[in-house]
Amino acid sequence: MNDAMSFGIHRVWKDTFMLRMSPTPGTKLLDVAGGTGDIAFRYLNFLKSETSFSDNKMKSSVTVSDINQAMLDVGKRRADKLGFITGEDIDWLLADAENLPIEDETYSAYTIAFGIRNVTHIDKVLDEAYRVLKPGGRFMCLEFSHVNNEALQWMYDQYSFQMIPVMGQVIAGEWKAYQYLVESIRKFPNQENFKEMIQAAGFSQVTYENMTFGVVAIHSAFKL
Repeated sequence: MNDAMSFGIHRVWKDTFMLRMSPTPGTKLLDVAGGTGDIAFRYLNFLKSETSFSDNKMKSSVTVSDINQAMLDVGKRRADKLGFITGEDIDWLLADAENLPIEDETYSAYTIAFGIRNVTHIDKVLDEAYRVLKPGGRFMCLEFSHVNNEALQWMYDQYSFQMIPVMGQVIAGEWKAYQYLVESIRKFPNQENFKEMIQAAGFSQVTYENMTFGVVAIHSAFKL
């Protein structure tokens, strides 16, 4: 369904997200709302693809956190098929992003991709992200955002409201879920407002990069 809705572009968004992150050896990543492993697997593959890292003794790690056990189970099965070992390459954590069972200043990087839009209290998630990051740690978020061009916005709205729920019914048997998806995107803060929320949580050097005319945006910030 993700491929159908985005014409496969969601894979490019996620690949670009990881390129912008460009993790280095020793990075300890917490990927929140990442149950299916899309970002975690890209992170592990990125590190393995860097030949200069192959002999590096600095241990990198990734913990995937999600509030939905079924999503985590999907991620675990995918990890097994890809040859990633739970407890060695990757760890899994059933947790609420608004109340993480993690000690302060544990991780050097925090990612959340297409997840923060669905939480009840965005500010609490951002506060938790700040809390669990070490000083110097990086927060990165990939999320649907707002198209700034009025003509493109009209076309995007027509596609979103008229086509996506229909596709959801035909492909996934879920009309209401994809109607909610479209509505939640429209209710999510625009790029500048979300930037202000990240700053309010205490983060510094807050920036964002629009992709596909602002359909999605990569937000980046640091805990200094």
